[in-house]
Amino acid sequence: MASTTSTSTTGSIANTVSDAANYVKETAQETLSGASKEGNKEVAKGNTGASLTDRASAGFSAVGDKIDESSHGAKGEAYKESAKH
Repeated sequence: MASTTSTSTTGSIANTVSDAANYVKETAQETLSGASKEGNKEVAKGNTGASLTDRASAGFSAVGDKIDESSHGAKGEAYKESAKH
């Protein structure tokens, strides 16, 4: 019985460490997506002298970056909560 408890505890610790690492990764990706979104927004607004085609492309990219940012934020929060338990 003791070996089962020990293995269970080791597995629980490994899961917590894994969840914490995934939280850090997702938080970093959320930050990067947010920075990319802001850069694309500036291009889309015309603040860089980019062509109309580049501005339109940047607008679409900003929307994709926002989706990525939200997704990574949600995943990060889920890993954070999982690591607590």
